[in-house]
Amino acid sequence: MNIKPISDLKNYGKVLQEVTNGEPVFLTKNGRGKYVIIDIEDYDKLKASLEVVENLKDAEVSGIVDIETAKKRFRL
Repeated sequence: MNIKPISDLKNYGKVLQEVTNGEPVFLTKNGRGKYVIIDIEDYDKLKASLEVVENLKDAEVSGIVDIETAKKRFRL
């Protein structure tokens, strides 16, 4: 896990070089987690996953699908 203080962004080029697919950089502020820098491919995957979850929630609320059945089908 790559954790750095936010002050390391003064040399942001070096920090960005450490961001790779599957290896985000976590930034801390005052010793606490504040931000995550991720590869664009990881962001796209995360965004798609969140959209699937939201669609499943909407489908359950509307009565189209039972969430437990959907979880089994998608192995969530």
